Amino acid sequence: MATVVLVGTLDTKGAVYAWMRDRLRAHGCDVVLVDTGILASGRDVPVPDVGAEEVARAAGCELRALRAAGDRGAAIAAMARGAASVVLGLYRAGRLDAILAAGGSCGSAIAAHAMRALPIGVPKLLVSTMASGDVSPYVGDCDLTLTYSVTDIAGLDPISRRILANAVSATAAMAHPTPAAPASPPAATDGVGSPDATSRSASDAPDATSPVGAGPVGPPSAPLPPASGVPPVTGGSAGSVPLSPASGALAAASVSGDGPDSTSGGPLASPAPAATPVPGAPPASGAPPVTGDSAAPVPLASGAPSAPGGSRVVAASMFGVTTSAVEAARGRLEGLGYEVVVFHATGAGGRALERLVGEGVFAGVLDLTTTELADEAVGGVLSAGPGRLTAAGAAGIPQVVAPGALDMVNFGPPGTVPERFAGRRLLAHNPTVTLMRTTAEEMARVGAEIGRRLAGARGAAEVWWPLRGVSAVDAEGAPFHDPEADAAGLAALRTVLRGSHVVLREIDAHLNAPEFALAAADRLHELITAAPVPSEDGPGERRHSGCR
Repeated sequence: MATVVLVGTLDTKGAVYAWMRDRLRAHGCDVVLVDTGILASGRDVPVPDVGAEEVARAAGCELRALRAAGDRGAAIAAMARGAASVVLGLYRAGRLDAILAAGGSCGSAIAAHAMRALPIGVPKLLVSTMASGDVSPYVGDCDLTLTYSVTDIAGLDPISRRILANAVSATAAMAHPTPAAPASPPAATDGVGSPDATSRSASDAPDATSPVGAGPVGPPSAPLPPASGVPPVTGGSAGSVPLSPASGALAAASVSGDGPDSTSGGPLASPAPAATPVPGAPPASGAPPVTGDSAAPVPLASGAPSAPGGSRVVAASMFGVTTSAVEAARGRLEGLGYEVVVFHATGAGGRALERLVGEGVFAGVLDLTTTELADEAVGGVLSAGPGRLTAAGAAGIPQVVAPGALDMVNFGPPGTVPERFAGRRLLAHNPTVTLMRTTAEEMARVGAEIGRRLAGARGAAEVWWPLRGVSAVDAEGAPFHDPEADAAGLAALRTVLRGSHVVLREIDAHLNAPEFALAAADRLHELITAAPVPSEDGPGERRHSGCR
């Protein structure tokens, strides 16, 4: 039986890895699950075969010490070294026929470093939110196969299930031995070109115990956000809007414009048919049942109340530094009967969101992470282009927007930051991503651009601006905390929206505060249920759904 090693951060992606493990077993593979998570794991996390503590020790560290140090970059570099040592040991012991991982920028950095430790010819597949753009820091000089995830690796949704199922099927097929070719070309003189590169000595593989800094994964130093990810939200400021802790509802609002036009908007696409069942056990021969997966339609949640036009799916945007907010909002929306598709705001993620919104997939958009507009305005590497924040308005579907992670512009490893930004405030998010704090002038430009793109929306549109910070690193005491710069963005947005129908709510809370996220989710639900739906009298007629 072929063995597939799954490497991933179970602290944040446990459900995804449990699902992939079960599907690999259904394909006739044995699975070794390796946990590279840094944070404490929750109750629903699958039990790994190699725990995070063991991975840290393989790098000469203690997991408890990594957590206590609060140095995110150093912790990720250590787990990358440990993961490389672990997977190379499994390969040498004959317990690795293929390796599979799925993750965002941090998880991808760890998994890719581990994969590069293996000999060329060993199947390596990484499903990543970062696989659309310059992927050289991840691939290096090895035969790593990358698949773009389209949506964030944040739970299972109709899109991620299909893409991950394809990745599982491909890995299972590569892991199982194939019949020898009837004829082989002459053996090459170098090890890589030999007929069976995977059979070469493991000593030819890179030294997994060497410093990570020798490859694309370096040892930068970046602080981890607080364990809760939520800064204090008590207190108040003049003119701010408090939230009701009991209900999560707004106690008051600072409103620009005359309110959303609830009679506008177009019909939404009907949901796709239910997916075919997961393939069962493999045939007695042990060949993996890899056929049929790609033909299955994208599934939607069953039993959820239909939103206008029939869609029960909501889009959300997320970044690592806005995860707390999006996960809280996602839980609320799922409790209300929606299926939530989360997009990683990496440029390609924002473009995918806009494309699917335009195709009528979603009933509404919870766009809490608009960081891609900062990259577009300033010259970062994660711009989604001029189409970002336009599709929902054109389609007339409800949207709740927030300035999540506008405090930063993204670049690759530290050496890739352009010289024109010398002297700027930088932060190593992980070995492959460097963040640069936006200035007041840049925030003003981005705030004004958000207003311009939303002002013409045909449907309900609201902007929720948190007054206590827009990301996990933009909180009191955090490295990017800059209230003056954030205020400049808000002022410019307020000016542009004046006189429009777009509602601006200034919230006395941090973006990652649970009360902010839950209230935003509740408001999107209200806007969706109040939105116009196609009338039975004909396509030209509109009526309100009557749901509140």
